[in-house]
Amino acid sequence: CLTFQLACCCGTAACSLCCKCCPKIKQSTSTRFMYALYFILVTIICCVMMSTTVANEMKTHIPFYTQMCKGIQAGEMCEKLVGYSAVYKVCFGMACFFFLFFLFTIKINNSKSCRAYIHNGFWLIKLIVLAAMCSGAFFIPDQDTFLNAWRYVGATGGFLFIAIQLILLVEFAHKWNKNWTAGANHKQVWNGLLALVTLILYSIAVAALVLMALFYTRSEGCMYNKVLIGVNGGLCLFVSLVAISPCVQNRQPHSGLLQSGVISCYVMYLTFSALSSKPPETILDENNRNITICVPEFSQGLHRDENLVTGLGTTILFGCILYSCLTSTTRASSEALRGIYATAETEVARCCFCCVPDGDADAEEHVEKRGGQTVVYDEKKGTVYSYAYFHFVFFLASLYVMMTVTHWFHYESAQIEKFFTGTWSIFWIKMVSCWVCVCLYLWTLIAPLCCPTREFSV
Repeated sequence: CLTFQLACCCGTAACSLCCKCCPKIKQSTSTRFMYALYFILVTIICCVMMSTTVANEMKTHIPFYTQMCKGIQAGEMCEKLVGYSAVYKVCFGMACFFFLFFLFTIKINNSKSCRAYIHNGFWLIKLIVLAAMCSGAFFIPDQDTFLNAWRYVGATGGFLFIAIQLILLVEFAHKWNKNWTAGANHKQVWNGLLALVTLILYSIAVAALVLMALFYTRSEGCMYNKVLIGVNGGLCLFVSLVAISPCVQNRQPHSGLLQSGVISCYVMYLTFSALSSKPPETILDENNRNITICVPEFSQGLHRDENLVTGLGTTILFGCILYSCLTSTTRASSEALRGIYATAETEVARCCFCCVPDGDADAEEHVEKRGGQTVVYDEKKGTVYSYAYFHFVFFLASLYVMMTVTHWFHYESAQIEKFFTGTWSIFWIKMVSCWVCVCLYLWTLIAPLCCPTREFSV
């Protein structure tokens, strides 16, 4: 088939260029890796566009900088290529790229169709298309109207991306407990592991609560911090008691403290992250000088080297976003969002329960060696993941990156160097995410009680 040959030339050939010492790679993995690489590339460009440091260095060290900016019609000092508006346009192109592929790959059930070949190959052509889309956004007429409308689309998509991650976190907690509980029916060692991990999770949550109470509150003031720490700690205690209550246990025998421990740790993390993102409170001391309160004293020293903190923190944050994208696009995760779960009878207990057992990978039917890295075609019988859902998650992630880099609703003063400067919008987004996570988990516990005639799998 000519289409298949062209796809190989532009697709798996990229893997064959790697050296033989590289471990063999599955076709499905290499495809997702390439799309993730495109996502990282555009994200880096967005971070550079939001950096005043990079813009000033370019003005200083690039000869004929002013003439070059005028030549590409970006303004006298390339002001059209920096700031939140430039990030909005670049992310618009990336979001359109993934959304078009989402529409293009709907209902692809095997990797032998022409559309599947396009999805798994033609990487150079895709890179050109992505660059053209990102560049073309700068020529959209009526920029002010476009930016105002696109801002609301970005906020909606960003919130939806957060919601999907919260749903999958709750699903992860239930899956973990169900998998290890299935092993406890055969070996008592799984009961010991369940108890140990549960104890560790609650120890972390309690320690985090105590440390936040020590470092983010004081006897006078800090009312916001005191209330939020108390409320979120109370919510963790409440869902833990609900999870082990007799009425819930009768309807859901798999409900337990392990799930509550996972949710409690995540709630404490979001609480800490929100308190760190809150604008600092200042008061006058006895010498009439402004001093910052309600934050740890050592954190003020950490923020002195803003470039180091911003670079390291930004790398970790977007690494987490990328990890969330890749893990949430597996077939099990996409089925979980539609309410499809594996039955307890089919669960095989294992420590790394998220990974597919080696015996399930019927991938090694066709292995191709081209003098470089070995490529395993693991989708001969069917697709390993949902292509359409994969692109839709990256579409939402593009919007989430756009809103995160531009400080959500404080976009006019946004700079990448001030990425971790506290803003109220980021603070409330994290706090609301925390409460939504608790509500989602609580609903999975009480839903069988509210709807007794309906079957629930978790």
